[in-house]
Amino acid sequence: MGRNLRMRAAKEITARAHPLWFAYILHRLSGLGLAAFMPFHFWVLSMAMTAPERLDGFLKMTEAGVVKLAEFGLVFLLAVHMFGGLRLIAFEWLLWRHSQKNLVAGATAVSFLIASLFLLKAV
Repeated sequence: MGRNLRMRAAKEITARAHPLWFAYILHRLSGLGLAAFMPFHFWVLSMAMTAPERLDGFLKMTEAGVVKLAEFGLVFLLAVHMFGGLRLIAFEWLLWRHSQKNLVAGATAVSFLIASLFLLKAV
């Protein structure tokens, strides 16, 4: 019984060391980050209808550098979550190949590139 438990634990550790485990965690965390952002986003949108003068003041605050950096993080989360979703769709509909870890790394790099381009344009 102890041997089976050790083998199972070793298998789980190996699975978590796989690059696709990182893709899974990144997709989950980006989804949680976006879900946490949504109530704030809707609150700011509601200002446009209920208090336009407050919205104008809030939008002036968004010119701060720290807000631009947060926008970079938001765009990165959006891109990572989108590419993670595409990876899951590909996993369901296409043949799964061992070389997909390279595609995952490429999707993460493209996500970072998209977010960086957004940051350069915002600054």
